[in-house]
Amino acid sequence: MAVLRTVEARGRHETAHRLRATIGEVFRFAIATGRANVDPTYPLRGALTAVTVKHRPAITDPVSFGALLRSIAGYDGAPETRIALQLLALTFVRPGELRNASWSEFDLDAALWIIPAGRMKMRKPHRVPLASQAVSLLRDLNALTGGDGYLFPSARSAERAMSENTLNAALRRLGYAQGEATAHGFRATASTMLNECGTWNPDAIEAQLAHVEADEVRRAYQRAAFWDERIKMMSWWADRCDEMRQGAKIISLRA
Repeated sequence: MAVLRTVEARGRHETAHRLRATIGEVFRFAIATGRANVDPTYPLRGALTAVTVKHRPAITDPVSFGALLRSIAGYDGAPETRIALQLLALTFVRPGELRNASWSEFDLDAALWIIPAGRMKMRKPHRVPLASQAVSLLRDLNALTGGDGYLFPSARSAERAMSENTLNAALRRLGYAQGEATAHGFRATASTMLNECGTWNPDAIEAQLAHVEADEVRRAYQRAAFWDERIKMMSWWADRCDEMRQGAKIISLRA
């Protein structure tokens, strides 16, 4: 408990809960192999401060989201920032996962991005299928920042990634207040619309969001079973984003 309280005292409540679970895994292994008789983390389940879920602002109305996509397409700031926002919309990864991405993680010919475990929230490698629209943006970006370093290097130093404030500042510059849209909100937008359309398996959506399933067997099943569906889903989502960005279509009617 003293170890967990040290983490909790820093305000890292979610980390403290994950640490308790990890220590529990170690002790359960010890019990199974005759090295221990009890898991001391079990009685501590209700002892830690509950995690407060933060709901980040997100646009979930197709018409309003289309307007946001048009605003981003017309962004007159740094082209790298515009491309970063467009890629967030298409891939709905966490902003930090995109900002800190390096070119070595991408295979554009295979339309695949593999985020290493060390950069994922749940410390599991994550595969992101890239729609043709995302690949096109990445090829444009490669002409600007291509090489062995970051996709989005800092304006001050190529040795550092883009600041975490850059993307939200760009949204403010486009006229979207902090309570209307955030870089992280693209995840909620995609999740809401993909679930509401009724076309895709909710487990495939969760897998693409990199929400880790607690059950090890089920987690392995998700990775294997939904990969093909995730490829199709990401292509469908990119096409849907194009439709929303274009807005209403004018159809000629016969007299």
